[in-house]
Amino acid sequence: MSTNTLSKETELRLADLFNNTIDSKSMAKTIRQVNYLLALNVMKNEIGQPETINLEDNFYWLNKLAETLDPYLDAE
Repeated sequence: MSTNTLSKETELRLADLFNNTIDSKSMAKTIRQVNYLLALNVMKNEIGQPETINLEDNFYWLNKLAETLDPYLDAE
């Protein structure tokens, strides 16, 4: 797995976004809702279409982002 480093400007913009603009819990909730709706939509369509082949990875990374913002599934 390769690691990409973010520029300082990108880091500052992300920090500003998540510290001043968006509540991390509500952003994580929104990401989970969108991920759920995407999954429902994919299930309604035919499986195997070229545009749906890589969606599994996209679902994973959206969920990973939501878990980073608000570790809901790791809570005991």
